[in-house]
Amino acid sequence: MIDVRPSEERGHNQLAWLDTHFTFSFDQYYDPQHVQFRSLRVLNEDVVAPASGFPMHPHRDMEILTWMLEGAIEHRDNTGGSGVIRPGELQHMSAGTGVVHSEFNPSQKVPAHLLQIWIVPEQRGLKPSYEQLSFADADLRNRFSLVAGPKAPLTVHQDAHLYIARLDKDAEARHQTETGRYAWVQIARGAVELNGTLLKAGDGAAISKETEIRALAKDASEVLLFDLG
Repeated sequence: MIDVRPSEERGHNQLAWLDTHFTFSFDQYYDPQHVQFRSLRVLNEDVVAPASGFPMHPHRDMEILTWMLEGAIEHRDNTGGSGVIRPGELQHMSAGTGVVHSEFNPSQKVPAHLLQIWIVPEQRGLKPSYEQLSFADADLRNRFSLVAGPKAPLTVHQDAHLYIARLDKDAEARHQTETGRYAWVQIARGAVELNGTLLKAGDGAAISKETEIRALAKDASEVLLFDLG
């Protein structure tokens, strides 16, 4: 079963420095039908204006992933974690017992376009940690590549596995799902036929009772797939 969450039905907020869309309830946006999906709690698409960003603010007991689409974001936190994230790079922060951090667009001209992802951890009170990795385009090209999870390049403290595929037009990527598991697919760019259902950029889909996920690119596309317990 595939339940589509159309891009235009997401929550939306626009400030002078931030244009953001909410797949799930977040901050002052609340949709009782879309609070979270399994352990996937937040999936925001943010565009941050040049020389702007999120000032220092706290998080706790959350696994936070940032995937860059365009531009760059500079991260700093009170544990000493820091780095500039660019397209093809994934950042993971385990907020655990508490982290204060900022995210700033260092460019004076280019907006930063990113996906902000929160996953509820398997337990509270974990030790805060920070990690960042770059993934070569060839490793993501025309297949679903595991980038984050319990035993993945970036460690997520939950039974949640993130795969990313960059698809050429007419290319197809497949993912097998075990009985009793669920998936969320988010189209970051392009357009994809997902098990026969057409999705465009910004669309998401909750998937259950499907043994295989087939993503056929109708245009050059970038797709995130969350395999969830």
